[in-house]
Amino acid sequence: MISDEELTKKRFIELADKAYKSSRFTFTDFLGLSEISLFYSIEREIYPAHYEMFGGTQGCERVIIRFGSEEDIGYSEPFPIVCLRIKPLAMKFSDDLTHRDILGSVMSMGIKRSCVGDIILKENIAYLFCLKSMGEYICENLFRVKHTSVSCEITTEIPDFYKTDFEERTTTVPSARIDAVISKVYNLSRSDSIELFREKKVFVNGRCSENNSYFLKADDVVTVRGRGRFIFKGENFKTRKGNFNITVFKTK
Repeated sequence: MISDEELTKKRFIELADKAYKSSRFTFTDFLGLSEISLFYSIEREIYPAHYEMFGGTQGCERVIIRFGSEEDIGYSEPFPIVCLRIKPLAMKFSDDLTHRDILGSVMSMGIKRSCVGDIILKENIAYLFCLKSMGEYICENLFRVKHTSVSCEITTEIPDFYKTDFEERTTTVPSARIDAVISKVYNLSRSDSIELFREKKVFVNGRCSENNSYFLKADDVVTVRGRGRFIFKGENFKTRKGNFNITVFKTK
């Protein structure tokens, strides 16, 4: 019996092959970290097809893969993604909404997780990325989140991801080695940090990382399952004791 992982890999190869042979763009649904990591494991097998990943705006964790390129196909086709703005009708009486609240309300409508991307929350207003084919349906049927009545509409006004879901933080580490940075960012012992790699819970730019000695580069996006995500912005200066002052943008 073919495993789900093998079926997913096969689907990636089929979509890439179809795009290359028929000279038209093909798309996946929204992919999570595990699926993205699976894609990277067979990346060489899709050659010579080209691909691009996008989730609706810069910094999204869940993305769609578009197979094909304008150069090869001769025209451009946008990603089938729309952004929905979900806003309480009466802000004064609204619950304090969370990402989980928004996602739960959408999923309760029978929407598959693969149809929904990231959610940005700004001042209790949610911006949700979803497949274009699902946009109008969600807008027409989403009236309540928790105990809060909401309005839902398609919007092109997308807030800056890094100014809403991330907070800037500076700290000092012995080096930019990934296990040292994770240890500091999440207040873990070095051994606990290394254990995360053994458990395959660390992803760098969407790829599962088992190399705890990797030195982070500027703008690397690190996701630690169960703890959150941060963007390594780089080293600021070296301290008198030989350590390094660094800046990261960490999910709130």
